[in-house]
Amino acid sequence: MKDGGFQFLSTPITLVLCAVFLLSFGASLKAQDNSDCLMCHDDRGLSTRKHGRKISLYIDEKRYSTSVHADLDCISCHADLEDSDFPHTKDVQPVDCGQCHEDVETMEATSLHGRAAQRGDPLAPRCSSCHGKHYIVAVKDPRSTVAPLKIPFLCGRCHQEGAPVQRLRSIPVDHILENYSESIHGEGLLKKGLIVAPTCVSCHTPHSILPHTDPRSSISRRNIAKTCTQCHAQIEAVHRKIIKGALWEKEAHVLPACIDCHQPHKIRKVYYSQGMADQDCLNCHQKKDIVSSKNGRSLYVDPNELVHSSFGTVACSQCHSEVSVSRVRPCETITRKVDCSACHAEIGEKYKKSTHGKLAERNDPNAPTCKECHGTHKVLSRSNPISATFPTNVPRLCARCHREGQKAAVRYVGSQHEIVQHYRQSIHGKGLLRSGLTVTAMCTSCHTAHSVLPATDSSSSVNPRNIPITCGKCHHGIQEEFEKSIHATAVGKTDKPLPVCSDCHSAHTIQRADQAGFKLEIMNKCGRCHERIAKTYFDTYHGKVSQLGYTKTAKCYDCHGAHDILPVTDPRSRLSYKNVVSTCQKCHPGATRRFAGYLTHATHHDPDKYPFLFWTFWGMTGLLIGTFIIGGLHTILWLPRALKMRRELKRKIKAANQPESEDKEGELPEDSQQSESQEGDGNTAE
Repeated sequence: MKDGGFQFLSTPITLVLCAVFLLSFGASLKAQDNSDCLMCHDDRGLSTRKHGRKISLYIDEKRYSTSVHADLDCISCHADLEDSDFPHTKDVQPVDCGQCHEDVETMEATSLHGRAAQRGDPLAPRCSSCHGKHYIVAVKDPRSTVAPLKIPFLCGRCHQEGAPVQRLRSIPVDHILENYSESIHGEGLLKKGLIVAPTCVSCHTPHSILPHTDPRSSISRRNIAKTCTQCHAQIEAVHRKIIKGALWEKEAHVLPACIDCHQPHKIRKVYYSQGMADQDCLNCHQKKDIVSSKNGRSLYVDPNELVHSSFGTVACSQCHSEVSVSRVRPCETITRKVDCSACHAEIGEKYKKSTHGKLAERNDPNAPTCKECHGTHKVLSRSNPISATFPTNVPRLCARCHREGQKAAVRYVGSQHEIVQHYRQSIHGKGLLRSGLTVTAMCTSCHTAHSVLPATDSSSSVNPRNIPITCGKCHHGIQEEFEKSIHATAVGKTDKPLPVCSDCHSAHTIQRADQAGFKLEIMNKCGRCHERIAKTYFDTYHGKVSQLGYTKTAKCYDCHGAHDILPVTDPRSRLSYKNVVSTCQKCHPGATRRFAGYLTHATHHDPDKYPFLFWTFWGMTGLLIGTFIIGGLHTILWLPRALKMRRELKRKIKAANQPESEDKEGELPEDSQQSESQEGDGNTAE
């Protein structure tokens, strides 16, 4: 139905519900309860049309229940609907927030926004423009549209270059939002998340926004100092008295207009060349003979080093913030060491949680501080080759403490020794220190620069759970392969600890994977987890040849892969039915499907898995042993007879070789007797 230019676009479901409601409870029922309103307004399709635009009338009951108005009834705000027929047939009047917020309404009425609304300006913001309508939450709630972090963007809807307010009303904007975001206030709020940093409403107020020409305005020349001192409460005590040779306060206890020096929306940290500036400090500290009266250490500061350092544009008083310009020696009021976290807050938090920071918190004299790594007045960028934190200098920097025998190394337990020496000999150390590859991994690449934690800490970059991510910063492609392998925690479901990069490649003694030493050692590394499989491998031809030092034979990774190891049942596995032939063909070009059926880990020690080999081995072994036993018994039994026969043989040989001698004196030998008888016979014959 139409009424005053509005038209309800109700869905059939809504019409049916309303009709049923009217028929059941009577047309005279009044909308006095939220549930009565939500009978229609909980329909997402319920809408109206205003000024040619479709406007949703849907109310999310769940979101409304979390708003600051959750305890109020609908008619508490929509007072014109009280005692009206249900469903209402007339247009709803704009909500008057002043019913409850009378003081705010009074301020708003006299502000620039309120006066624009009174003139009927369609661009004038209303309460709902900033706070919303039905889902208003407290300012402290991060979801609030007027939460501190959202204020610049909220105001920027109108007060930024190109916004309708600026274009149609010819209001000078002068890049307010852009300038604010680059100011010290904007950096504190938007970059560092400091919700106590001033926002638009801190200076202009939320509801009493007036032009700076209005004496009542919070940003008028007469009131600006009062506005600024809401945050800068001690500005009169800590502010420099002389600026550019002029007295800051013309009258005692009457602050000048802050905007004379600090432009609105462009506020910066300003350190002047006169007054409490670097030269005031260097009047004493550039003398080479200046020393501390407490411990006798030198307090000399080289001006040339200071100018060319990363802090060349930073004033001494910015770091040594306790200086007092009212003293002859402004630095005599300093009681604390320089707090680097005042500017480097994020790094400071990391350092506090690190092993180094915890040692410093316990006042351990061996705890490294910022200056030990970065220096004091000669702090240089890590991109400067002479900086202590330049990549090629980092190992030397860390070695000051972590070299064997130094203050950090004496704390090591177990096998953590000669770390620096091992790193120098590793592939990373050679790449960095010999080849000068500054992209090569160094100490801080793995252990981080400021969040150094032991490997046992779950948040440490070198904790086993985090090592794949740490190594993946450089070896990203390998990390992607590893995360899909059976060794990855997301894939390998086991209670046993799964291997990570350092288990195979070590931490500080990383070798080239194509070197003979690594190839021959890798089977032992795999065998630490797969001990039984490793034993079967060394029983095979491949394993026996590897033990002889031959590197070209198949190793574990040649068949199973290195970083992409998958179960044999996985179609992507190198040993799956589909891929096993091509895997064998890498070494055996003529390999066939039948060739690939070779049992690579077959062993005669496993009767359950390989019974044929087991019984064949023991059968042949039994036959061999039996043969030797029978042969041995035969030899033992034959031995006495053989010895006897040998003795008889020796006796016969000795008797045969011994010459015959006369048994009695004068008795001729047998040969002589035979000769004589022959002669006698001859004579007789004659």
